Amino acid sequence: MKSAPPPQEARRTDGVWITLADGRRLIDGTASWWTACHGYNHPHIRTAVEAQLGAMPHIMLGGLVHASVLVLARRLAGVLPGDLDHVFFSESGSVSVEIAMKMALQFWINQGESARRRFVSFSNAYHGDTFAAMSVCDPEEGMHAMFRGVLPEQLVLDLPDSPNGARALELALARHAPELAALIVEPLVQAAGGMKFHSPDVLASVVELARRHGLLVIFDEIATGFGRTGTMFACEQAGIVPDIITLSKALTGGTLPLAATVARRHVFERFLSDDPDKELMHGPTFAGNPLGCAAANASLDLFAREPRLEQVAAIEARLADGLADLRGCRGVSDVRVKGAIGVVELDRQPDLDQLRMRFVEEGVWVRPFRNVVYLMPAFVIAEAELDELIRAVGTVVSEVG
Repeated sequence: MKSAPPPQEARRTDGVWITLADGRRLIDGTASWWTACHGYNHPHIRTAVEAQLGAMPHIMLGGLVHASVLVLARRLAGVLPGDLDHVFFSESGSVSVEIAMKMALQFWINQGESARRRFVSFSNAYHGDTFAAMSVCDPEEGMHAMFRGVLPEQLVLDLPDSPNGARALELALARHAPELAALIVEPLVQAAGGMKFHSPDVLASVVELARRHGLLVIFDEIATGFGRTGTMFACEQAGIVPDIITLSKALTGGTLPLAATVARRHVFERFLSDDPDKELMHGPTFAGNPLGCAAANASLDLFAREPRLEQVAAIEARLADGLADLRGCRGVSDVRVKGAIGVVELDRQPDLDQLRMRFVEEGVWVRPFRNVVYLMPAFVIAEAELDELIRAVGTVVSEVG
């Protein structure tokens, strides 16, 4: 914190543009950490939030309910695959992961299997910064290595990208199965852990092994959900319905904080009992906040009315073409594209503060981390705006090399 440069002051946003206090306008290449999928200040979302604000900005869900949260729960159950139709709302992605892990643990406790208290996660994983979520992040490459010995020790393995890797995963699961509650994975794209991609086949093999050994499967779709990888949810590309899924980020179109942990019927039924001790005892103060739910419902309207997935496909094609010239460029170790995600991986970590400043000088907001320069723009970005982002990446990356 002592050495970090002062942040840029933003004054307003519109579409894919950020206006700074000094009047400079930047094209946003990150959609505010991948949330503003429809662009900023979309009039449909704004109108919905304004109407909700006039009627009821917040109400507790303890013993009360409201129309926006009922509608949203039903709509999420309708767009999610399979029987993912029991929705628990919270206010942030990290908390939604905490709730998913708590559900998985209590799923087994409610059946008298309290020894199942550990989780399987993967190298390069990132699931959030709260305590349980930190424990399933990559303990070596992530931000939480200093808490080793304090965090619960989970089983962190490599994603199997070969037959040998699959065998190693199967052996580890077989050895530890009696103590494992669930496996948690970011499907297709491990985002904040390094923008690492894996195929639907790899994901399917991981899930098959987990289920063979009796583990619940949790998909963290906080970053990948709502169209980012080319389908509404990444799990669709592998034909998998996880036992529990976590959603946030683009859930409200980047307007308000809201998250959801959604469980399948067989998970829900393990909590359905005359015994009050079988209840899921968790109660975020702002769970199902009406303003957030109104924004999320309006965002789902836009996915239904406007060609968002077609726009993602167009972005994917343009990123693939525009970033291709950087392959083989000095200092670049890999270029990869998946949906509306373009990644240029460098062969070493540069001076990130300097790199971020150069992007501002080029008129764009791109925020590299570690050795990764990435673009995850709003789906409504125009071709000329996307081309400007690609140009800026090419210019700045070539300087690093």
